[in-house]
Amino acid sequence: MNIHKNARTTPRSRAMLVDRVLREHWPVSAVALAFGVSERTVYKWLARYRAEGAAGLHDRRSVAHRCPHALGPAWLALIRLLRQARLVAADIATRLPLARSTVSAVLNRLGLGRLRYLNPPPPVQRYQWGRPGELVHMDTKKLGRILRPSHRVTGDRRDRTRGGGWEYAHVAIDDCSRFTYVEILPDEKRYTATRFWLRAVREFRRRGIRVERVLTDNGSPYRSRTFRKACRWLGIQAKRTRPYRPQTNGKAERMIQTLLRKWAYAVPYANSNQRRGALAPWLRFYNEERPHASLNRQTPVSRLAQLAEQRS
Repeated sequence: MNIHKNARTTPRSRAMLVDRVLREHWPVSAVALAFGVSERTVYKWLARYRAEGAAGLHDRRSVAHRCPHALGPAWLALIRLLRQARLVAADIATRLPLARSTVSAVLNRLGLGRLRYLNPPPPVQRYQWGRPGELVHMDTKKLGRILRPSHRVTGDRRDRTRGGGWEYAHVAIDDCSRFTYVEILPDEKRYTATRFWLRAVREFRRRGIRVERVLTDNGSPYRSRTFRKACRWLGIQAKRTRPYRPQTNGKAERMIQTLLRKWAYAVPYANSNQRRGALAPWLRFYNEERPHASLNRQTPVSRLAQLAEQRS
């Protein structure tokens, strides 16, 4: 009879195995044959049951109970101290009577395998304003004009098109409801950006959103006197992000990523006019049909309706 010495058993089958030997008084050889294991395995589970009871029949981690050559806490603290002085594993090994491989293993175990782990970045601070219009994020994204399908569509490098120029997606998104207004304009100069902002505020008001603040980056259109004057005329406080900190305006940056992936580069457009024509239907879908994880699977429009009901 073939005995599978490495057969996999479960805690339930081990309990049955022990029960057959201790309560039903089966011979160990018969139990081993019935369960397809070796007699040594039967004796192992019997010993564990006698020592630990039913808990001893569960799986254990395959870790040694003792490791006499492991480094003590004092060695670990010394390695950590030298690592905090920004020494690499080879330098630490030369200063201590240890192998470089041992130091590297300890550093990985301590979570200090990379020097950048010594000063981890601060945790991301997420926020959301409580009322629609308390803060609106605003940004622009440069898009290449489409003259005809190029190599990115055809796959042929000879189909490159040059001299098409650029057009710009201007984005305004409400922090609380994520309601978004987007236009494709020929440039991002101060008058263009300001006129877009006036139209965006008008659309927000049509949706019941009274804008109180706008957050932009430090681009020249938003630092211009024209844009700041328009904000004062509208009674809107203009705020700007810290230099080189795009995450401060993260909701606009995230919206632009979605805009590029789901609209600008989602399908092979024949030309820029076709792409511009696809913007309005996609934006309507984004605001009215697409559920947002940040809104508990609500849409921006349904979120606005819910907040309006709570206020009334």
